[in-house]
Amino acid sequence: MERKLNYTDGFVDKPVLRNYWYAVALCDEVELNPISVKLLNEDFVIWRESNGGLIAAPERCPHRQAPLSHGHLENGCLVCPYHGWTFSEFGKCVNIPSAADGVPIPSRAHLDTAEVIEKYGLIWLCPGKPLKPLFELEEELDPSFRRINTEVQKWEVAATRMVDNFLDITHFPYVHAGTFGAGQETKVPNITLEYLDGDFFGYRYDILAANPEEAKSTSGSNEESVERSMSSGFNLPLTVRSTIAYKSGLEHIILLLSTPIDETSSYFTFVIWRNDDFTVPADEVISFDRAIGEEDRVMLEKLSGVMPLDRTALVNVQSDKATVEWRRQLSELING
Repeated sequence: MERKLNYTDGFVDKPVLRNYWYAVALCDEVELNPISVKLLNEDFVIWRESNGGLIAAPERCPHRQAPLSHGHLENGCLVCPYHGWTFSEFGKCVNIPSAADGVPIPSRAHLDTAEVIEKYGLIWLCPGKPLKPLFELEEELDPSFRRINTEVQKWEVAATRMVDNFLDITHFPYVHAGTFGAGQETKVPNITLEYLDGDFFGYRYDILAANPEEAKSTSGSNEESVERSMSSGFNLPLTVRSTIAYKSGLEHIILLLSTPIDETSSYFTFVIWRNDDFTVPADEVISFDRAIGEEDRVMLEKLSGVMPLDRTALVNVQSDKATVEWRRQLSELING
């Protein structure tokens, strides 16, 4: 009988999770200095070579385990702050200042690099061997859309709880009463799950959302409430995409990215694509979405521990159909 995760099981130590891409930083965070990130309970250093390419490797120097992110760059090479060991492309150790001339560099001095790419304005890290390429979003190549990136935050909540929340619409009238959920209908019509495209699986729905003054830039409407045709879908293991279409033809695409730092803390960022007229400043466009995200964070950080993925561990109703299916697929993925 297949064993399922329970309340005390770990999540981030599941080997298969190492073979997927996770957003860990904004591209412009890695420029003149290396940075440190933590993914799946493992610390990494990321830096740019002289040609602009990225290198990611375990944070600790193989010599005396000094944190390499505290080092500096010389001609695209990373210099350890403790003894000056220097690492070039592919993590190759090219200089040990204390070594005598002619003495070869030990093979174990080289860093075991991780897969790292740049896409959608973000740095994506895969500690293992990617099982599939990162998904493609057609809006990224459509000149009628602009992309708006937001800061990468640290939330004190399990990434699985974040995904469950982002796929759920029944919390809108309660958690988001201060933004768009005020007065929203609490009953949810029957949900039909489907492939939204080749990469995301979820459901479509329509809502009447509050449109306060601070939301008017986002909705493009001055009315007190606006009709939204929406979809919410997931891409395993932890990515959620929400699409919003207004009667005016305006589309607002939100990519919600939850990256597990460890069992109960995560990086969070969201990326927006919009086919607007490009005249409204980006910060004004996304200020309302930031406020919505903050409402989610405040609620989610009240929840403790890992989220049980066993379908029988939590009580579910019809309106939880999408999150139940996501948990089923995720459990199947990590349990083999």
